[in-house]
Amino acid sequence: MEKVIFDKVRKRLKNIPIHIVRNLQRWSLQVETLGINVVRKIPGYHDEPLHGKRKGQRSIRLSKHYRAFYVELESDEINLISIEEVNKHDY
Repeated sequence: MEKVIFDKVRKRLKNIPIHIVRNLQRWSLQVETLGINVVRKIPGYHDEPLHGKRKGQRSIRLSKHYRAFYVELESDEINLISIEEVNKHDY
């Protein structure tokens, strides 16, 4: 069982376009109902592990330009998925 927490990004979400926030909420609901391992297989999110200074984090695509970065925090009863950052990706 997974639970997604938004503590670190709650204030920042107010400055992000509403359709991006809705995409993040949709992803969160899917994670909590289907599980993170199932949602990782959905190709539209392009869920991938990160390297370098972001090692230990994973990213998902919320749109062509926006990404969300998260970490998994495991405990005995529930896996917590902590959204660490949502930002506009530079190409």
